[in-house]
This record gives sequence, structure tokens and C-alpha cells, in this order.
Amino acid sequence: MKRLTGIFVLWILALQVGAQSSFIAAQKQYPKVVSAIKSKEDSLKKQLAAMHISWPLKQIYVRSFKYDSQLEVWVRNQSNEPFKLFKTYKVCALSGALGPKRIEGDYQVPEGFYYINQFNPKSNYHMALGLNYPNASDQLLSDSLKPGNDIYIHGSCVTVGCIPIQNNQIEELYLLASYAHDQGQDFIPVHIFPIRYNIEKSKEVLIKATKDDAAYQHFTARLKEVFDYFELNKKLPLISINKKGEYIAL
Repeated sequence: MKRLTGIFVLWILALQVGAQSSFIAAQKQYPKVVSAIKSKEDSLKKQLAAMHISWPLKQIYVRSFKYDSQLEVWVRNQSNEPFKLFKTYKVCALSGALGPKRIEGDYQVPEGFYYINQFNPKSNYHMALGLNYPNASDQLLSDSLKPGNDIYIHGSCVTVGCIPIQNNQIEELYLLASYAHDQGQDFIPVHIFPIRYNIEKSKEVLIKATKDDAAYQHFTARLKEVFDYFELNKKLPLISINKKGEYIAL
């Protein structure tokens, strides 16, 4: 009996240590995160509950449209469900033009398929979520020595190649991404498109931008395949990158 009691105590301690070492627990060491939780968490729970999305959030997908200056947040409970649109934020500043990022200092916002690889609650731009630019495609197609780096979704409404939104919005997104990561979503996709392919004005702008650039025309057509698949299914296709650096939707 004593031996079983000892095992039970060790099990409880292990659970406590596991809880204390969770990603969210670590994030709560930062004042901005604590403040965001106090001001945003209850509202986020209610908004998600109205969509029949459980809390803590399990899965999130983010996509952004450069020309249209929008960033969408999609959510779902589990992998076999379609995503539901949670919110659309206005991207409040933009640098560069249509076209992918290809060299350090070009002020371009990347275009392509990325994921969140960094959570920075102490950012100079309020809070920030880092993207894995340059990815495998960028490494093949961009400048081999200086492709650039440090691409974030952040607050403060200033940018030299990132995706800025309002501070209250980055607080929401930061919390949603943090809880999804804490619940086991290690890969949080962020897709950056040049335009919304289903809006005529945006399509006309892209046609003009690619008119004399066959390579960019081909590149954006590959991005559109993923956009179209998601619009139809509300799920993401598998995406690979071939030896030419091209995205292939499977």
C-alpha cells in the first residue's frame, strides 16, 4: 500500500511539473501576455463557443492578402473538420509591392507558404509571431547570400517587410496561436498571397503586375492552386517544394 501511495504521489508531482512547464505557463512569465489574457481571454472563449469551437483552441490557420491588406484567422477543433473563419484583421501598413521577397533590404513582404516558428512577447512592436522565412523555396529562388530574414506578424502598425496589425489584434492572435501551440499544434501554417484571387479588382491588379513577368505569373498561379483548394474544401492541401523551388499542391 505504501509503495502504491508513493507511486501515486510521484504521478501527481509529474502532472504538476508538466503543467508548470507548459508553453502557456512559460508565456505567462511575460507581463504583456498576462495583460492580454486578462483583457482578451474571456471574450475569445465566448466568441469561439458561439462557433462551437472548444477552449483551449486546438488548431489555427492564418492567411494574408497583400494587395487587399487583410489577415484572416481560421480555427477548428480537430484535423478532420473544416476550418471556420474566426476574424479578418486589416493589415494596417504595407511596404514593397506585389511580388515575393528575394533579397535582404528589398522591403518586400514574402509571398508563399510559411509557419510560425517564434513567439516574441517582448517585441519592440508590442508582440510578434515569427515566420520561417526563408523557407526551402525561398532558399532556392532568393539571393543565396542575403535572402533576408526576421519576418513577423506584429503590432504597432509599422513595417519594412512584415505584416503589422493593431495591438489589440496581435494580442488576440498571439493568444490563439499560443494556446494552439500549447495544445499540440507544432505546425501553425501562415499563407501569404499577393491578392484575393476571387475579387475582380484584385485579379486585374495581379494581371497587370505579371503581364511582363512570366516567372512571377507562374509563381502566382501555383499559389492560386492552394487558395482555390482551401476555398472549396476549407482544408489545406499537402504542399511540397520541387527542385526548382516551385510549390506543388498535392
